[in-house]
Amino acid sequence: MCQHQPPCPTAESADREAAHAVAHHPEQGWSLLCNGVLLFEDTGELLPDGQIIAPHKPLGARHVITAA
Repeated sequence: MCQHQPPCPTAESADREAAHAVAHHPEQGWSLLCNGVLLFEDTGELLPDGQIIAPHKPLGARHVITAA
């Protein structure tokens, strides 16, 4: 489905959220990514095969916990 170069991650990839948004509806709280993933503002996802990914809080670089 993706026409970008280099291609965006597939819906099956762990980094699927890095794909480009092809439709963005903030008033409804969702975006459609070019890999077919529906990404919701609460970080939940609906994959093209119907699988539901529960909302999650991705760890950013400044939130990584390191052992002391």
